Amino acid sequence: MKILAINGSPRKNWNTAILLNKALEGAASQGAETELINLYDLNYKGCISCFACKLKDGKSYGKCAFKDDLTPVLEKIENADAIILGSPIYFGNVTGAMRSFIERMAFPYVVYDANYSSLFKKKIPLGFIYTMNLDEKTMKEWGYVPVLKGTENQLGRIFGVSEVLYVTDTYQFNDYSKYIVTAFDEAHKAKRREDEFPNDCKKSFEMGVRFATDGAIDFKTESMA
Repeated sequence: MKILAINGSPRKNWNTAILLNKALEGAASQGAETELINLYDLNYKGCISCFACKLKDGKSYGKCAFKDDLTPVLEKIENADAIILGSPIYFGNVTGAMRSFIERMAFPYVVYDANYSSLFKKKIPLGFIYTMNLDEKTMKEWGYVPVLKGTENQLGRIFGVSEVLYVTDTYQFNDYSKYIVTAFDEAHKAKRREDEFPNDCKKSFEMGVRFATDGAIDFKTESMA
């Protein structure tokens, strides 16, 4: 089993990265080969609409033809047995870096036929780990879930089945007094970090275990933090 985790956060040691590493720890505990890729280390663009991946008899049919730092990552995606995408939520969606990555990762596999069928050679589990400052109630009221679900469904059609973990009301700063953030109660954030974040880490670890042991099976589960 080869399991890739993609970090769409600019922070390499904070909430999203910690959770992704926990998921990989879970996978590794079952003998899987794992790798974490930090998108903000890479220099790349989103889809440039060249359509080389759709060209009849083209040498790049079904593959992204644009060459940049993302090219070797896309090659790893092709050979992965499971993929876990992690991103903080910025303005109601994943980061720009993650969105650009998803465009490049997914579009080449989409066939413009009547069924929008997939060229990806197998069905694999996809994990989505979202971190955000909002609490769960506000996340739902502000309509985050349907927006994220749309992308999950599209990727599910291409790659396989998905498991989702929402990690809400996260701890964002080491010292809240340095910032103007009156919307948040630092004491509450610190307590939630202490009480709930370990549970979120446990859920991430368990996701990794499932992905390493179940492989490309037909399952779908959704977790709420």
